[in-house]
Amino acid sequence: MKRIQTYSSLIFLLFIAATQAQLKYNDADINFENLLYARAAKQYESLANKGDDSQHVLQRLGDSYFFNTDMENAVKWYGLLFSKYEHVLEPEYAFRYVHALKGVGNYRLAKAIMKIYTKKLDTSEFTVEQLKDNDEKLDELLNRQPQFYISNLAINTPVADFGPAYYKDKIVFSSSRDSLRFETRVYEWNKQPYLDFFMADTIDLGSDLAEVIPLSPILNTRYHEAVASFIPEGNIVYFTRNNYTKSELGRDGEGTNHLKMYRSELKGGEWTEAEEVPFNSETYSVGQPALSPDGRSLYFVSDMPGSIGGTDIFVVEIDKDGNYSKPKNLGPTINTGGREMFPFVTEEKFYFASDGHLGLGGLDVFESELENGTFQNPKNLGQPLNSNRDDFGFIVKEKTNRGYFSSNRKGGKGDDDIYSFQRLEEKCTQTVKGSVVRKSNAQPVVNTQVELFSPDGTSLGRTVTDPYGAFTFDVVLDCEIDYTVKISKEGFLPNQNQFSTTKEKDFVHTVPMEIEKELNKLIVNENGVLKIKIDNIYFDLNKADIRPDAAQELNKIVEVMKEYPKMIIKIEAHTDSRGSDRYNETLSDKRAKSTANYIISQGIEENRIESAIGYGEKQLLNGCSNGVKCSKEEHDMNRRSEFIILKLE
Repeated sequence: MKRIQTYSSLIFLLFIAATQAQLKYNDADINFENLLYARAAKQYESLANKGDDSQHVLQRLGDSYFFNTDMENAVKWYGLLFSKYEHVLEPEYAFRYVHALKGVGNYRLAKAIMKIYTKKLDTSEFTVEQLKDNDEKLDELLNRQPQFYISNLAINTPVADFGPAYYKDKIVFSSSRDSLRFETRVYEWNKQPYLDFFMADTIDLGSDLAEVIPLSPILNTRYHEAVASFIPEGNIVYFTRNNYTKSELGRDGEGTNHLKMYRSELKGGEWTEAEEVPFNSETYSVGQPALSPDGRSLYFVSDMPGSIGGTDIFVVEIDKDGNYSKPKNLGPTINTGGREMFPFVTEEKFYFASDGHLGLGGLDVFESELENGTFQNPKNLGQPLNSNRDDFGFIVKEKTNRGYFSSNRKGGKGDDDIYSFQRLEEKCTQTVKGSVVRKSNAQPVVNTQVELFSPDGTSLGRTVTDPYGAFTFDVVLDCEIDYTVKISKEGFLPNQNQFSTTKEKDFVHTVPMEIEKELNKLIVNENGVLKIKIDNIYFDLNKADIRPDAAQELNKIVEVMKEYPKMIIKIEAHTDSRGSDRYNETLSDKRAKSTANYIISQGIEENRIESAIGYGEKQLLNGCSNGVKCSKEEHDMNRRSEFIILKLE
């Protein structure tokens, strides 16, 4: 049997109690409802081995292992539960099954379950935004570039060590190591000594701890003390302790011992007897304090009325006289239908652990930007800081990008361990996407030259817009730097657009481009008739095929017609008088229709060209008719294609 219970899960379990009357299966149900999950699991498994595959037994088996963080066995029994009772299960069982699957690294099945059960979970306390597209988001999270270098600390022991906190130039943490007393007292739940506070020196630029000693015989008691937070001056501490009165644990009407938050002051070099905060309760838990840098806001974890999920994060304001405001739930941006725990706050960011937001399994650490006092959507800090087990208790000095966190991941020294980390300099792998559009009507402009430039003017790449006017650059860009995209195309004035990268990795920048047009000068009025005037287009002798030089001119017609999407034209083709009248008329008609077909092939609707007719030598511009001697230049005046505008809006 694996370890009975990690303290990260233990703290959560002390926040909740079984309150619903359910069918009793002798001692198994009694042990389960008293949170003795290891004992209950053995008893339920004995019933299952004897053929009892009822929903009650399979649920209790899965839950017993899930709450003990034995995810291998949780997956086994939840799998059987879903195979038999899928359509009658409460939504939280999909949630637990997904977390158990991620806990054993089976992300493929976890994604499938998330996709199948999103609608069902949406009818519960889990919100749409926390579940939408989670299968795709999990792929992105698994493939994200690592931002952290982590290291297991030398001071970790085979028992629980977790919950680091900054205290002056030292670190205070909680541990089951029993170095304070001669007589070791063992907690029945996990057969480990009770938690106490210890203090250590930071060494090696904060990458490790050393010289561990108990924090205070006044703060450390016979029962659990864990998760402390100190004001910046270091002379006031808030911390979590069992509801403890004199020599006994306090219990509610159903026998549950809740957690409470306490406050103590350092006077004359000694900590005073701890006092409860006024928003503690005998019927719910309050703990895991985190003070803001100015000491005026106190964040904490509770399952008090008004909670969204199993445990939520709340805040109270502390005035200059030490009075507390009414607790305020941080709301659905931070809190979910799962567990939100272990808050930590800096000047600009809010960190916490959660299993309700999309994660890798168990508790994951999340980061939320603070903008004008408002929490932004949390971001999972990714691997390797987060794992498929419980990762929590994150603290950081943002100026150095160094800090500590706790985890019960595989490969540690024991139960929960403390790890140091160095956050790496962030590089943004950006996919820069954009489009080139006309200023007048937002129609796409194809075959536009697009070039990307760095702040110092270095070209980072070139491309052309596709048939939809879109372009893409796959490049590695630095964060919070201004880049420039320049565009050019014949017939248009050149233009450019500047954009700035963000800290969010893999962010897709859409860069809409506007262009100034030089097309109006092509629309002329000749003797009261509107025409699109371009240079002559030429054909090979006796042929009607569109040559490349002719296509270049005809593209101007295409651009004008795209600029004016309701324009209707007719095409007339003319020849000189050389050759027979009938031959000239036939050839010019072929050339007119070939010209129309080319324009249509470039995306102009067929019904916008009313007609394409060849007139041969019937409409000469000068006197160079049959039998009249003229120069080559005079004959060339009559060889022309005309694009007459019939409708312009």
